[in-house]
Amino acid sequence: MDTNTALFYVFSAVLLLAAFRVITARSPVYAALFLVLAFFSAACVWILLRAEFLAIALVLVYVGAVMVLFLFVVMMLDVDVGSLRAGFWRHFPVAAIVGVVIALEMAAVLLPGFRLTDAPATPAAALKLGNTKLLGIEVYTRYLYPLQIAAVLLLVAIIAAISLTLRARKDSKHIDPSEQIKAKKADRMRIVSMKPESAPRDVASDAAKPVGDRR
Repeated sequence: MDTNTALFYVFSAVLLLAAFRVITARSPVYAALFLVLAFFSAACVWILLRAEFLAIALVLVYVGAVMVLFLFVVMMLDVDVGSLRAGFWRHFPVAAIVGVVIALEMAAVLLPGFRLTDAPATPAAALKLGNTKLLGIEVYTRYLYPLQIAAVLLLVAIIAAISLTLRARKDSKHIDPSEQIKAKKADRMRIVSMKPESAPRDVASDAAKPVGDRR
């Protein structure tokens, strides 16, 4: 067994263990941290398989952005895990059937790809270019139009999400930055001179009087 094979088995074992702990951890924060470990292990496996672009994209996009946002939301909302696990065993049979069906579908799609005899031989010129450059050439030549359609769909989804969050609500207070910039010193604080409503009291004479005679 060479070094690459040994590392592949090590990272695969860590990946399976972390994925199992994601669904069994009681705390959502620990589940998110185990998911980060699973992403790192998957990235290491992809690097061993010479898929450097996918490994870097997984670390930057999912670990660097999505999981940080997920951890922030989970820690800010303080999710009640007890109420979420109340109907776990009641829905477990349906969830198990759906999981088995998904696993069988993925096996039917992915197992033909593990046949090494069907894999085409990689030319020497392609090996010199590198995996990332070859992927860029394929995406921006053969799959250019599907890439543009996917980009337009993502742009529409981003605009829709922003429009939904910026809708006017009666219980929310909006701040206009342009009005804040235009504010002057006189608008923020104003000194007003007011006449006293009653005559000033003699503090020294009140202190000399008994408590009952002070008016």
